[in-house]
Amino acid sequence: MGEWLNCIELAQHELLLFCGIGFVIGAADDIAIDLLWVVRRCVLALRGCAPSRYLGQLGPPRGPGPIAIFLPLWDESAVVGRMLEACGVRWQGQDYRIFAGVYPNDPATRDAVTLAAARDPRVHLIVNGAPDPTTKADCLNHLWRALIAFEAERGLTVKAVVLHDAEDLVHTDELALFDRLIEDFELVQLPVRAVPVPGSRLVSGHYRDEFIEAHDKQLVVRSWLGAGLPSAGVGCAFSRAMLETIAAREGGLPFCAESLTEDYELGLKVRELEGRQTIVHLAGRDGSLICTRCCFPGRFVDSARQKARWLTGISLAGWDRLGWTRCPAECWMRFRDRRSVFAAFLLLAAYVTGALTLTLWIAVRWLPDYRPQGLSGEADWLVTITALALLWRVVVRCWLVARACGWREALWSPARLLTGNLIAIVAATRALRQYIGYCLGSRLTWEKTSHYFPEADDLAPRPTPVEHLSTRIGPAMIGPAE
Repeated sequence: MGEWLNCIELAQHELLLFCGIGFVIGAADDIAIDLLWVVRRCVLALRGCAPSRYLGQLGPPRGPGPIAIFLPLWDESAVVGRMLEACGVRWQGQDYRIFAGVYPNDPATRDAVTLAAARDPRVHLIVNGAPDPTTKADCLNHLWRALIAFEAERGLTVKAVVLHDAEDLVHTDELALFDRLIEDFELVQLPVRAVPVPGSRLVSGHYRDEFIEAHDKQLVVRSWLGAGLPSAGVGCAFSRAMLETIAAREGGLPFCAESLTEDYELGLKVRELEGRQTIVHLAGRDGSLICTRCCFPGRFVDSARQKARWLTGISLAGWDRLGWTRCPAECWMRFRDRRSVFAAFLLLAAYVTGALTLTLWIAVRWLPDYRPQGLSGEADWLVTITALALLWRVVVRCWLVARACGWREALWSPARLLTGNLIAIVAATRALRQYIGYCLGSRLTWEKTSHYFPEADDLAPRPTPVEHLSTRIGPAMIGPAE
């Protein structure tokens, strides 16, 4: 027994050193973003920037024009009808066209869109030529072709292309905001507010915390540094001219059909072409934040499958296609994107270390003859630093969630952080397996995620801090208001 315990203690010590060094590097990376976020707020305050907090303060668009909404669909019959109905109600009086892409072997979704199109002539049914759930990017490319044909037939050119998913609950003032800001930017991203599926506060709820931290802090800093702003694939508008430029560079189609995260890659391509980008937080006419609200998977398995697709597309397969750049800020942000898979396996090693530590703790109390050697000074320091870094991370996330949703939701953040870590470990394992198969010749396809369309009453707006458009620094400066 003593020899086994000595082996366990040795393994625990080495894993502690490995995990500690990895966590210290990750913590320094995250704390740097926190500090830059604070610095940015201070810079704006010292420069006396007069913020615009509401849509009405931006003024009318200089040249109003039609907006196209791309809605790629696969097995979405349960939610797409209600989503399209909500768009028609909330966007009354707006000049837009919805291009809904379906597959020939998905008759239920096709029928739901056909019914919606019969009620609203602004909805256009586009049937994909391939009978599979190919990739979302492939479906979007078919919608792009349909848009080109529509423009040629009607003799017009749309002003912007907006991406949405079937489970999105759109904001009433979304198109008005895009109509105004797309004149100054090639990519405008609205914040995404994840709404927990009923009965899934931890699994579905952890998306809420992650999106708040990402869209209220990380992407704001990313944009401020001049790095590429990855679009979220929902609630984002691209200028028509920029998409055409990307399509010309990519052989006629703007979306990479092999990509599982075409939205992420498209945002970086806009930056490579020196397009102006922003994530904007403004309040609409009703005082609520103009954002996209949607529900994410409520089951652990579904969440891990969805995040595996994100990890495969961003951290692994996307790395092959996009590589690195000479811009230091851009390289830093791509490093942050791509360390997600490695961070998940680091978490797995940390949980194994915790299990070994628990085993040794039990042995000390139940085996009086066993005397552990204890941790080295280096391991002690690493444990202390990582514990403080974890506490900081929890405090920052709780504060951001409380700022957006109230302290009742913030109290769930620690448990959701643990849930998110477990999902990340399973997702990383699945993503690595998918990527190895892709390298060996397997085709990446659009995996179905079950969606829940939220009730409008569940999403009643509440007063929240809104970001602002700085009018004195210039159109590229959008960020948090005090």
